Formats: sequence, structure tokens, C-alpha cells
Amino acid sequence: MLQDACALTYEERTLLRLRSLYQQYGYEQYRMSKFEEYDLYAGNKDFLVSENVLTFTDLNGKLMALKPDVTLSIVRGSPDRRDRFYKVFYNENVYRTAGSARSFREIPQTGLECIGPIDDYSILEVLLLACESLRCISRRSVLEISHLDIIAALIDALDVPEETRRKLLKCIGEKNRHELRSLCGQAGADPERTELLLKLLAASGTPAEVLPVLRSLPCPPEAVSQLETIAAGFSSAGLSDLLRIDFSVMNDMRYYSGIVFRGFVYGVPSGVLSGGRYDRLLEKMGRKAGAIGFAVYLDELERIAPEEAGLDADVLLLYEEGVPPEDIGRKVRELTQAGKRVLVQPSQPENGAYGEIIRLTKGGGTGC
Repeated sequence: MLQDACALTYEERTLLRLRSLYQQYGYEQYRMSKFEEYDLYAGNKDFLVSENVLTFTDLNGKLMALKPDVTLSIVRGSPDRRDRFYKVFYNENVYRTAGSARSFREIPQTGLECIGPIDDYSILEVLLLACESLRCISRRSVLEISHLDIIAALIDALDVPEETRRKLLKCIGEKNRHELRSLCGQAGADPERTELLLKLLAASGTPAEVLPVLRSLPCPPEAVSQLETIAAGFSSAGLSDLLRIDFSVMNDMRYYSGIVFRGFVYGVPSGVLSGGRYDRLLEKMGRKAGAIGFAVYLDELERIAPEEAGLDADVLLLYEEGVPPEDIGRKVRELTQAGKRVLVQPSQPENGAYGEIIRLTKGGGTGC
């Protein structure tokens, strides 16, 4: 069984680590069917990563869909309460097109949702869990956060038509400063206020670099204070070096508000994690509670370079011919009880990355 555990793929080992992480923080696993009634997705297509949905007619005549999203199902099945939290994590396959692909794919996805009386701590907790999730995936990772209320405030000050507003949001997401300036000029926006928006777009980096810039801009004080609280929380957790503020991180403002974020790991050009606060989705579904969560796209992990994927095992335990099996078992129990992943072999494999190599000899000795 121990050797089978060590033979798990990198994606499977990552999933086990993520599940353990979420359970430590009181999140319970949410399980769901592979399909839902299509109406759930038809009314919220803008919330989906892809609006293409696989459908079929059930024997009872209802139009069903292979689920393209998990969050919508969790929200619909959650209790509508503002006096306590509903915290769940999931490990499900979703069915949708991905990237430029013109065909449907079955995509493994894990993540968590926190629904209830969302406050600064619950936001910080989810962000820290997102950061720890990235660290489970790769030794080199970064979490980028943004605040949609700040973006909205500076765009509102321009007093431009709705069509221009949508184009400006697209420019912010693409960091297209030239086009943003041109659009503001065409819409007759105040040049000084345009420069403030451009200054916000240029503010990207560590909290220590970006927060002073935000304090110099006409940003909502509560939004800046929330970013300061998050920065302090990451500093206390020793994770400041993994946090960046970048206002090109965007989610649909019809569903999201406040904090949104995206996670990256070395070797993968697109984000492997995405999330944010989506109170407006709950409002649209007639709910009173708030919500924040994220998804980890496990299909992206296959693009990580082997050296970034971590160790094949924490310990490679080698044993000479003639070492009693009970001695090997005793050593394995000692190591696994200390939290180590152990690969047991009679000889050293040609390839593999291990944190430590231990050799058991017939005389009962050990060596490295």
C-alpha cells in the first residue's frame, strides 16, 4: 500500500495534499452528480468560463446538462443563512471547452467555497488557502489580487457611456494603456481623471510598492483598508513574498465585487487558480449571504516541468538482500508517522528525485 501511494501521479499527490489542507480548516467535501438541470446554467452563462454547455434530454423530458461549473451547484444547494458559514471543498470533473479548443473536454477541478457572513478574516482565510494551494502545486508560485471596488470607483468618476465602460474594463484586463487613453479621449472623459485610472493600472507589485500609490488616489477607503489587512495577514503568515497586487486581475462585475485573485506557478503561462468574492451571483439567485471561493484547474498541472513538480518521495528507503521484512516495515512506520512519503526499493532507481536516501543493511544499521 505504501509503494502504491508513492506510485501516485503528481496530480494525484497534489489533490491529496489539497484535500488535507482544506479539511484542516474545517471545509467539508461536497459531492454532486455529473449533471444538473440546464436551467441552472442557462440563466447564468456569463458566470461560466465557457458559455458552451453539453445538454441531453432526460427520460422524464427535462433538459439536462453535463456540469460545466461547480460553484453554481454549490450555491443552489447551500443554506441561505447569514448567521453561520457554509464551507465546502470539492474535487469534480467539469465538461466544457478550454482555451482555443473547439471541442469539449473533461477537466478535473478542485476548489472551495465559503458562503455566509463574509468578513475580513474569512476573506483572508480563503486567500491564504489559495496561496497554500499554489505552494502544494509548485515551489515557485505567486498569488495576484485586485479589488473591483477600486476599479469601479475610478471608472465611475470618468462618467462615460456603458459601452465605453465595458471597453475600458477590457483594456484594464489586457493592461492596454494606449487604448485606454484613446477610449477616454473619444468619450470626452476628464484628462486628469483619465491619468488617475492609468496610474492605477500601472500600480503592480508587492503590497509595499502598491499600497502607497493607492493612498494617493481617490480610492474607496474601505477597499484600501481591506488590502492593507490582507497584506498584514500574509506578512504574519510568512507568505508576503508570494503576494502581488495587480489591477489587471478582473472578473465579471455583474457577479463579482471586492477582492478577486488569480494564482500562477512557474512553467505554466496561464493561471492555475482563479477566484474572488461573488456576492452578486448570490443576489441574482435570491440569496442574502455573501460568498468567496476559488477553483484550481488540475488539467494545467501536466504542463509543469518535472523539476517544479517536487519530489517523487520524501525518503527513498533502500534495503540489502537478507534484511528482515519486519525491520523494513518498522522503519517505514517510523518515517510515515513522521509525515514522510516513503518509496521502498531493494536498489536505487535510475531516475527520481528524493529528499533523502536511507539504506538498511543486514546488520541492522542504516546509512545515507
